[in-house]
Amino acid sequence: MASLLMVGTDTDAGKTVLVSALYAYLAKYQSNRTIAILKPFQSGEGDRELYQRVFNLNQTAEELNPVYFSAPLAPPIAAAYEGKAVPFESAWKIYQDLTRRYDWVLVEGVGGLGSPVTGQTTVADLASDWRLPVVLVVPVKLGAIGQVVANVALAERSNLRIQGIVRSCVTPCSDEDLENWASQDLIETLTGLQVLGTLPYLEDPENVEALVKVASELDLELLLPKPLAIGVKS
Repeated sequence: MASLLMVGTDTDAGKTVLVSALYAYLAKYQSNRTIAILKPFQSGEGDRELYQRVFNLNQTAEELNPVYFSAPLAPPIAAAYEGKAVPFESAWKIYQDLTRRYDWVLVEGVGGLGSPVTGQTTVADLASDWRLPVVLVVPVKLGAIGQVVANVALAERSNLRIQGIVRSCVTPCSDEDLENWASQDLIETLTGLQVLGTLPYLEDPENVEALVKVASELDLELLLPKPLAIGVKS
């Protein structure tokens, strides 16, 4: 079994596109292996609904998203609106079950590593507690480099293993935009981590063949944990 946590350096960074692309790619080229997607915490509609539409997941709704709140707010705030606490343990139990039953588990976090999951824990705490390797997804926009540096600093403080960084064009972006707002050289120099590719802007993020192509253009040998990377199509 291998797991991987996708986190953004901000909200709306492109985490869902990366998870979708990796799932589509692995389902096509590693069809003899079982793959699960886990969105442990979700507030408001969005990611879990997309995964259910696009992929024929062999998972129950609870296994895909064990903790859900209606308000599109940080989980502890959304939970408070419903008079509840965030049931962190429920998500952990689902994750443990998936790791026993599936070869691969692709986990999508909430926002960045500093985003709150409960009133006392962040996504970085979750990654540390669950011993998940991390991929940072950085949206190509002004301020992106500072967000990368801040998230990497938090990851280092939390002793997290970062597989690398993926840039994400959340809107159409040119080579000039990439260089001006999310320079690969500058990101790699400041963080000591590799940029493993760039997600292009997708007009239809539910087009499975387009998602497969997007994944194939990433450095999968470095992006995926070793058990996941075995036999990836070159």
